[in-house]
Amino acid sequence: MDDLSIRTATPADLDEVLAFWKVAAEGTSISDDRDGIAHLVERDPESLILAKRDGALAGTVIAGFDGWRCHLYRLAVHPDQRRRGVGGALLAAAEERFVRLGGRRGDAMVLDRNDLARRAWRAAGYAPEPQWSRWVKHLTG
Repeated sequence: MDDLSIRTATPADLDEVLAFWKVAAEGTSISDDRDGIAHLVERDPESLILAKRDGALAGTVIAGFDGWRCHLYRLAVHPDQRRRGVGGALLAAAEERFVRLGGRRGDAMVLDRNDLARRAWRAAGYAPEPQWSRWVKHLTG
């Protein structure tokens, strides 16, 4: 019997999520710290979606919606849980959230060098748009 459960994160989950990303996610961002994800969960409590199996964190995805566009970040699956439906279940939950909120297109940020992730996103029906580049400026306060 598959006991995979999907739910949104709470503030009590944040340290576990940060530790999980060190094992399961590739790369880091300026906001991949406790303050960054605490602010995310406070501002949009349904945005950080977790998959748990046998009580352990199996995967995460951030499904951010700004009222106009649907953005997917930090789709990460524990190496021992890959190819067991975790990523698909997380994406289904994220896409259901977007549709419920009125979103019409989801986009994901995927590292160019992360072939495993690129294959997973393509298998889920996503495709790169080569005419776009990501422009970034780190903000300081």
